[in-house]
Amino acid sequence: MGEVKPEKWIFIVNPIAGNGFAKTLVPEIERQINTRSLEADIVFTERPGHATELSAQSVEKGYRYIICVSGDGTMNEMARPLIDIKNVTVGIIPAGTGNDFIQILGFPHRFGEKEWDSFFGINTIAMDAGIVNEKIFLNGMGLGFDAQVAAENYSESGEVKKGGPHKYIWHIIKTLLFFREKRMKILSDNDHHVTDCFINTIANGRRFAGGFFLTPKAMANDGLLDVCSIKRLNLIQRFRLLLKVPKGEHILDKRVNYFQSPSIDIEFTEKVPFHVDGEISFADKFSVKVLPGALNIIYNKDGNHFFGN
Repeated sequence: MGEVKPEKWIFIVNPIAGNGFAKTLVPEIERQINTRSLEADIVFTERPGHATELSAQSVEKGYRYIICVSGDGTMNEMARPLIDIKNVTVGIIPAGTGNDFIQILGFPHRFGEKEWDSFFGINTIAMDAGIVNEKIFLNGMGLGFDAQVAAENYSESGEVKKGGPHKYIWHIIKTLLFFREKRMKILSDNDHHVTDCFINTIANGRRFAGGFFLTPKAMANDGLLDVCSIKRLNLIQRFRLLLKVPKGEHILDKRVNYFQSPSIDIEFTEKVPFHVDGEISFADKFSVKVLPGALNIIYNKDGNHFFGN
């Protein structure tokens, strides 16, 4: 394939995202391409990690707009080679299940005609990203209860266990009942302390797990990460506090330490699960920092986006 014209688009589709919903969007994407007279290609991911390969190849071939059609996990994969690539514009057409990341950009989790018009209006902004132990995150990372729930859905080989939403709810209940907090040391530019970790979320965005606003003050272009550190809780306190999270009211509780920092280091005495935009890994030491203005991304300037002026 020869050199691609500067304004050419590529849509990277994960066909199994959203239980196959992403694939059903292809005819609409083709219609939008034809209606707007765009020069564009559509490609499909075939395996985990393939979105990273496709986006890296797209940069090499000179594509100007690289668009993800999927959910948060594939968007993370696609963005990895695009960090600090200033001549590329990134976008996402949400087609996953949870679609937490799209909240940052001010779009709803499904597009109507108004959203297509806004998207192809190509309003862009420089968005921060985060990095932990050389892993990029766009929305956020988490340690403690939420990471343990996510880890319950993975086998020892790293494969996602089958079981659907009912199985996931059971993992939440089981973890609420039996999760044991672990001691950790936090070091940042304005906070040094040792605590027991029920939840420790470090985020660029605000929303997780489809409706939990763990970091409700986060702005995705302020050069800071928002940290929500929740101390040891008994069972009743866990239920009471988690009921406050959907509205972001938990940060008023005395057991919650909420602050902002450009970087943070965390140490545990043993390896623990952590999630990065939903992807599970294990470690005992975490070096986290913000990557200011890392992605030039399409957003809805008229929507409820998480960007400051």
